[in-house]
Amino acid sequence: MVRRNFKRLDVDDFVYKTYIRPHLEYCIQAWSPYLAKDIDVLEKVQKSATDLIPKLRKYCYTDRLKLLDLTSLKDRRERDDMIEVFKILNGKEHISTVNSSSK
Repeated sequence: MVRRNFKRLDVDDFVYKTYIRPHLEYCIQAWSPYLAKDIDVLEKVQKSATDLIPKLRKYCYTDRLKLLDLTSLKDRRERDDMIEVFKILNGKEHISTVNSSSK
């Protein structure tokens, strides 16, 4: 979709956060996959999206992420997991401690 609708992209016009990332983060199965092959597929999507910018093609993937001020999907998942654990430990999330299956 991005390649079809945007013929020329540069760093300032990069639309990743608007058009691509929301699709990658849509559901938990896609956002936090368990299998390594699923993780690789998601990372390839981001990698190919950063490769759409002609000026950045000469850089490796990690350098493109830095230049675009993005993080890898793995780093985003780990950061979000740590934030969620912090919320749980500090009572910011209202989680019932009663086991609902023991009725």
